[in-house]
Amino acid sequence: MYPLKRNRRLRTNEAIRSLVRETIISPNDFLVPLFVVEGKGVKEEIPSMPNYYRYSLDLLQNEVKELWKLGLKSVLLFVKVPDNLKDNKGTEALNPNGLMQRAIKTVKNTCPDMLVMTDVALDPYSAYGHDGIIENGVILNDETADVLAEMSLSHAKAGANFVAPSDMMDGRILSIRELLEDEGFTNTGIMSYSAKYASAFYGPFRDALDSAPVDMIDIPKDKKTYQMDYANRFEAIRETEMDIDEGADIVMVKPGLCYLDIVREIKNEVDVPVAVYQVSGEYAMLKAAAEKGWLDHDAVMLEQITAIKRAGADIIASYFAKDVVKLIS
Repeated sequence: MYPLKRNRRLRTNEAIRSLVRETIISPNDFLVPLFVVEGKGVKEEIPSMPNYYRYSLDLLQNEVKELWKLGLKSVLLFVKVPDNLKDNKGTEALNPNGLMQRAIKTVKNTCPDMLVMTDVALDPYSAYGHDGIIENGVILNDETADVLAEMSLSHAKAGANFVAPSDMMDGRILSIRELLEDEGFTNTGIMSYSAKYASAFYGPFRDALDSAPVDMIDIPKDKKTYQMDYANRFEAIRETEMDIDEGADIVMVKPGLCYLDIVREIKNEVDVPVAVYQVSGEYAMLKAAAEKGWLDHDAVMLEQITAIKRAGADIIASYFAKDVVKLIS
């Protein structure tokens, strides 16, 4: 008790604060999202995500090399599919020479030891911007899960280490795991977006991939029939436990900062690694506030990342990964 116990003694200077610090950030914490486009010599800044880019395959090689030099050893690939290749069934997603499949091979050829995870969902390939096949205004669950399994197999054949289904269809983890096992890809892992909420923070990401739901009659205007209600907490536990039972190796909570209570709940309940996706809206808000001079960009960035890890994240998917690593090193 005070005065025998003075907590401020352990805050006296940076040396002692560093010595007793409970949460330490390192390059090994990060999964780096990368956006890939067709073309050559393309490095397009995403307007709603300042200082973040889409890369053509040739320039993707340079980015991957830079990440590796910084100690960033894991990437999560997304592709921007040309409109003429989009349909209602995600046909292009299964093309063995599709953009995603070539992107996987490009990363592996450039840096064989880089861990490659791939986005598995139909929205980049959908003419309607949804994560599933649509029939009579309804997102079809089981038919979509079958396509997602074939999509995952295609990624595994191209060299992906992990597939990352982000769609939130029921039972898709089991469908993917069974097909991978049947085809001999027993070492291809699954990182499931287990607790993915229907959030308003995804806007800039949808700009990056041109994958927002289209405004058409008989097409759902949002993704609330499959992504989770952000008012719910216990549902996240149920979703996550079901995914683990179906074969998920890693589970994810998305978005990040507004859902740290969910991160801690899940971390306390499961015995697999927990990933958190610090999403595009979180990135864009800090960039905008810093540009206005309202916030110290680097200080807030590091505080946010530390909070995510402190809450229980074993893996952090973040657009700030390069900036953080440069700052802490």
